[in-house]
Amino acid sequence: MSESSAGPGTLGAMKRLWTPAWIARHVAMVVLVTAFLALGWWQVSRAAAGNAISWGYAVEWPIFAGFVVFVWWREVRHALRGAEAGPSAAVGEAPDAGDPTVVERAEAVEAAGVRPRPGIGRPVRVTRTVGGHGEEDAELAAYNRYLSWLNANPGAKPGDYPG
Repeated sequence: MSESSAGPGTLGAMKRLWTPAWIARHVAMVVLVTAFLALGWWQVSRAAAGNAISWGYAVEWPIFAGFVVFVWWREVRHALRGAEAGPSAAVGEAPDAGDPTVVERAEAVEAAGVRPRPGIGRPVRVTRTVGGHGEEDAELAAYNRYLSWLNANPGAKPGDYPG
């Protein structure tokens, strides 16, 4: 792929896939796929020799190999997509509003009419209250009185509660 046809950002993104960590991932993928396919072939030979249960394993091992390829491909696409977003899109970094490259990128995105994808935020916690507007649940109030009594009488046993 030449630099003119790939664009300036694509080659930089491809270089990210040749770091020591990515080389280890590529090697692991090749080793696992080769091993899983070899195990599948071994199971086919066992099944042909009369071991009926090996037919199931002969189907399973190539599926495992396909799953490894799927996960590897998904990670490659995720890495390339992250490289296209630029260096300020790294995990844990907030873009600096005063940085001219961030401002220029934001202006270019607005001019192109492209809406940026929202990031994954923290989950929203919803608290539920029992009862309506100011109404207190009688059972909850009795339990709270019981807890208050236990707190006021630390040596007491639950069976000593007068209420």
